[in-house]
Amino acid sequence: MNSAEVLNIAVQALWLAAKLCAPILVTALVIGFAVSLLQSITQIQEPTLAFVPKAAGVAIALVVAGHWMITEIVGFTHTLFDKIPLLLGG
Repeated sequence: MNSAEVLNIAVQALWLAAKLCAPILVTALVIGFAVSLLQSITQIQEPTLAFVPKAAGVAIALVVAGHWMITEIVGFTHTLFDKIPLLLGG
């Protein structure tokens, strides 16, 4: 196992983490922007008004994208397990 293989696995893991975080972060970003715009227009500065819609949106995003996320992480794990003999030099 050389450093190039370790670096390749690390890059794949980081890319997978970015893909898995994207639906949740984009949902929170869009909802946060919309609530912030609404608060600035109406001048209502209630902290729970910003938190509750984001929490609900993130929960919905997890329900919608959860199966895909689990499929991706299980596929990545199976790929790593399949690479173990090759990485050990067998």
